[in-house]
Amino acid sequence: MRWENLTIEAAEGTPLPGYRDPATVRTFDAPEALRTRFYEVRSKSALNRVPERSAMPFRWTVNPYRGCTHGCTFCFARPTHTYLGFNAAEDFDHEIVVKTNVPEVLRAELGRPSWKREHVALGTNTDPYQWVESKYRLMPGIWEALRDSRTPCSVLTKSPLLLRDLELFKEIAAVTTFMASLSIPTMEPKAWRATEPHTPHPRARMEAVAELNRSGIPTSVLIAPLMPGINDDPRQVEAILALAAEAGATNVGGIALHLRGEVRGVFLDWLRSSRPDLVPLYEELYARGAYAPEAERVRLSRLITRGRLEHPGSFEGLDLFRSRNADGSLRPESERAVRFGDRSSRGRPAHPARQPPPAPGPGPAAAEREPPRVPPIQGVLF
Repeated sequence: MRWENLTIEAAEGTPLPGYRDPATVRTFDAPEALRTRFYEVRSKSALNRVPERSAMPFRWTVNPYRGCTHGCTFCFARPTHTYLGFNAAEDFDHEIVVKTNVPEVLRAELGRPSWKREHVALGTNTDPYQWVESKYRLMPGIWEALRDSRTPCSVLTKSPLLLRDLELFKEIAAVTTFMASLSIPTMEPKAWRATEPHTPHPRARMEAVAELNRSGIPTSVLIAPLMPGINDDPRQVEAILALAAEAGATNVGGIALHLRGEVRGVFLDWLRSSRPDLVPLYEELYARGAYAPEAERVRLSRLITRGRLEHPGSFEGLDLFRSRNADGSLRPESERAVRFGDRSSRGRPAHPARQPPPAPGPGPAAAEREPPRVPPIQGVLF
């Protein structure tokens, strides 16, 4: 069995909301898994349908794990842990649900006559290549099921562990569309360790980008999230863009930090303990909701826009965030703008921007003197 190399600390059944059978609780005798428990469950389904109202350009995901040992302070998936009776802070990092039968269930679902081979995205909730995947090895079976059903798919991860499955990626790419993306918010060691304490080194991630692209797997870089005062120094962004260009990244995108639900409390608590100097800034930026003001999102988008201009001819390949058919053509939902925090991306009309009154006397109106709004370029998400 895949998990024979685990050390059993507690084999008694533990009920979890949403699962019929009690979970078996196990632990690893390894430094990377100290104080972490793994709840083995059997899932009734593997494919998760993305709500139509979502801004995401794909409609299906697979999540073999719930919770994540990366410990990122900003992780948007933290609130999902509360549905299991866990908290979104320490429990999210240390109480990990493992769906041990996902490869088998997915294969059955993809084999149904009703399956239309729509794009399936991995890594949209918690990281499928977090540390414990090296022990359970659920991903090879998932990729094999997607390969055999010729289902277009993609993966987003913070871990170079995905290189272990490179041959499977090549096999998938031979029969359908496959894309990968590595999330690299910063190359600066202090910012990395502070915000992503248990993730692989950013340079190892960038080396994975290079290896995948050298092997013919279109792989992009996601600078996410961009956090004011933490990783938004133009020199930090430029360092990522320069290395991404050197690694042959097909695209570079960015996402501004958003603080939905319990993530807000977790992140602000971290700020108070580690960066108290930034607390007033964030309380002001996120005073009205989960998203930064539009002006701030535009400022952050320009960091990437300007940096991309320094690397002409780079980042012109496939975009992980544009869903494609089996023949590589764009799916209809991918034509829409994908802009986090924009009302228009959620099917609601956007309010027209309020223009300031004309400046008195001769000369252009104040609105005309404002710098033009920079629309998001392909692969840059805000």
